[in-house]
Parts: sequence; structure tokens; C-alpha cells
Amino acid sequence: MEISVRYFRRALSMILWRYILRAHVGPFVFSNAIIIFLFLLQFLMKRAGDLVGKGLSPWVILELIALNLAWMLVLSVPMSVLVATLMAFGKLSADNEVTIMRASGMSLYRMMFPVTLAAALVTVSLVWFNNSVLPEANIRLQTLMTDIVRIKPTLSIQAGVFTSEQELPNYRILVRRTFEKSNDLEGVTIYDMSDPERNVVVTAELGKVRFSPDFASIIMDLQMGEIHELDNATSKQYRRLRFERHRVVIPASGFGFERTDASTMRRDDRTMSAGMMRAIVDSIDALRAEKQQRFEDRMVWHLRQYMAGTPRYSAAAPMPAPRVPSMDTVATAPLPAELRPAGDSLGAMYRTLVDARQLQSEALADASGVEFDDKQIDRYLVEIYKKYSIPVACLVFLLIGAPLGTMARRGGFGMGAGLSLGFFLFYWACLIGGEKLADRGVLSPFWGMWLANFVLGSLGVLLMIRTAKESTVIDWSVFRRFIPKGFRPEVPAAPINPHEA
Repeated sequence: MEISVRYFRRALSMILWRYILRAHVGPFVFSNAIIIFLFLLQFLMKRAGDLVGKGLSPWVILELIALNLAWMLVLSVPMSVLVATLMAFGKLSADNEVTIMRASGMSLYRMMFPVTLAAALVTVSLVWFNNSVLPEANIRLQTLMTDIVRIKPTLSIQAGVFTSEQELPNYRILVRRTFEKSNDLEGVTIYDMSDPERNVVVTAELGKVRFSPDFASIIMDLQMGEIHELDNATSKQYRRLRFERHRVVIPASGFGFERTDASTMRRDDRTMSAGMMRAIVDSIDALRAEKQQRFEDRMVWHLRQYMAGTPRYSAAAPMPAPRVPSMDTVATAPLPAELRPAGDSLGAMYRTLVDARQLQSEALADASGVEFDDKQIDRYLVEIYKKYSIPVACLVFLLIGAPLGTMARRGGFGMGAGLSLGFFLFYWACLIGGEKLADRGVLSPFWGMWLANFVLGSLGVLLMIRTAKESTVIDWSVFRRFIPKGFRPEVPAAPINPHEA
């Protein structure tokens, strides 16, 4: 009998856990889609100037969007976890299902067990994604955006103005008249300087200009014109040809889309995995330690030479006679015996002073180099910790979302999105602020990237403990006063008891 009861409780727990997980799936997928859509809209509005008028194919646009989805997923997934948790537990609490589960002996901690396992799985997946997929997507995205930005605008042909050398090297085009609604030209003159052994000038009364399908050439169809050709070697061979129709093909580079191999691009901290950046940090740290040791060795060597009284620091060393004031006008006092260099000569003191200034300049140079190395190390450490702190935010937001959803007793998307946006903005502000403080050396990279997780995680633990001990409900009627009267929801009037009338 005891075994059957235990089996029944285990089966009931599994059924309830599956039910709780299913309650999270829909809000998670929906909120993730909405957040990614907003990110894409913001990206397209920001990059519209770089994409319009470049003649990009739909496949290139789709590739650009797909590569941007990598960093969008890293930001949208933690926020979606918070939205899904708030909405799911809010709906379960509003339908009194949380109360029924508690009455059956299931605590809030057991309710969160399957969701916590799912959030941990999402966290591990995001860590892998940040170190394997995101760097490769970022380097391909940078390469693709560089290729797109490098595309030249359409050929600018203005009446009475020569084309520039940047647009068409070795060619100059001059037209008398252009038409806004067509590619027709009047009074065309083309100077061909592609062959150094001859000069070619092509003139035509009418013409049309267009690009080849691959944007590799400019094709000009000319009518009623002449070709003038002069041999540069002899300057005596001149030829003139008349034509009714003639086609001139001009090589054009940069007007079409040309792909660059991503492997040839230099990687920065956004295009490296944590392991790659850790190796760079170790190498910089080793070089910094080598610089410090080399400077310390120089200091020790100079000090030993001074204390030993070598010829460089003695009166026997030759030096130019120093220009000093006469003894009649300057009162001098001898140095203490313990501060006198070997030989007790003014020349030795002068050389010692020169060496000290040289050591000072070397020390300042080494100090600036060490400071630069420290900034480089901090910049890489910030990115390393960020690759782990953002995925861990899924667990932090789960700790906050579950008790807040239980207390709110509302499962609507508006409530979930509002609370999620507030907490996520706070988290993002702490993350960005911590990154800036870490770059300036005010905070260590570790605390700069993990402080937001520690603060919100502590808040989530406190909310969990309080919600698990007692059933607390957030009274949203307090905020009704901040809503304009025309937008306030109608509150049903309380029924009147006829016996009290």
C-alpha cells in the first residue's frame, strides 16, 4: 500500500511538472519572437542607408538577417525566460492552480524544479552558443557588412562634368545632357586611357548607359559618332572611324557585390571565443611580467654599479668640464658622507644624475606599457565574463519571475512584459555600467559583469523564501490612481444586502 501511494505521488508530480512546463513553452516562444522582431526592426532602421540602392540580392539580405539573429538570441532568450515565468506562474496563480498544488503537498520549490532544469539547460546551451556560434557569426557579419559598405553608389554622370578617377580609373566620361527618367545621354565623349601606347577618344550624339548583370562592367551603347585613335609611341599614326552604332565596355570594380573570405579578417574581442581570449590574456600577462622583470634587473644592475664604485661613477671617468658658477658667488655645502658617490667628484655626481633621469624615463615608459597591457587584459576579461554572465541571467530571472508571478495573480502579456521590461532594463543598465567601470579600472572585470546577477539573484532568493513561506498577493489597485480616468477599467459595484438596508 505504501509503495502504491509513493508511486501515485511520483506520477502526480510528473504530470504536474509536465503541465507547468507546457504553461511556459507558449509564452517563451511568443515573447522571444516579439523581442527578436523588435531587434530586427531596430537593426533595419539603423542600417537602411547602407542597404538601399546597393543592388543586393534577396539571399544576401536573408544572410544578413540570419547572422544578426545570433546576437539577438543572446539578449532575447534571458528576457523571454523572465516573461514566460511571470506569465505562466501568474496564470497558474490566477486560476487557483497554485493553491491546489500546495494543498496536494507540492511546495513552490517543487513546482519550480522542472522549470529550473529547463532554465539550466538553456543556460548551458547559451554558454556553448556564445563560445562556438556567436564568434563565427560575428566575424561573418563584419565581413558581410564591410563588403556591403564597400559597394560604390551608382555611377554618377552629370551634364558638363567629367566622371572622377575613383569611379572609373583610366576612363573619363563627359556628356552634354542627361535625362532623369531614363539612361539616355546626349553629346557623349569618352576618353580611354587604359592603354599607355595609344590614346582613344570616342564621341557620339546619342547613347545609353547600363551595368552588366554582374556589375563587373559598364556598357554604353552609342549612336552616330566617331572614334579618334593616336599612337603615343610615334605620335604620327592617327586614325578616325565613323560609326552608326557602337558599344563600349568599360571595366568597373566596386559597383557590384564582391564577397571577402572571412578567414582573412582580423578578429577582435567580439569575434573570439572565451578560450581564444584567455590565451591572449595569458600571453599579454607573460609579456607584462617580462617587462617588469627586465626593468627590475636594470635597476639592480645600476645600483650595484653605483655601490661598487665602478669607473663610470668615479672621478677617474672622463667627462667634459661642467659649467658651474664661481665659488665666490655661490655658497656651497658638502654632501653628507653617506650620500657621496665613489670618488667624491662633481663629474661622478653628474653622471649619476644623468643615469637617474634615464632610469626615470625608462620607468615611465615601462609603466605606460604596463598600464596599456592592463587595459587590454581588462577588455578581454570583460568579454570573457560577459559570455557567461548573460546566460546565467536565465536562472536569475527565473528566481525573480516565479515568486512575482505567483504574487501578481495575473497572467496577461501586458503585466508580464511590463515587469520583464523593468527588470531587464535594470539588469542591462547594471551590465553596461559595470562594463564601462571595468574598462576605466574602477571595478574589476569580474564584478563589473557579475554584479547585476548577484544583486538580482539575491532579490530573487529573498522573494522565493517569502513566497514559499506565505501566500502573498500584490494589490495592483494602488496603481489605479496613476491611470487616467478614461483608461481605468470598470470595477463592478459591490452587491447590496437587502437585509442591511
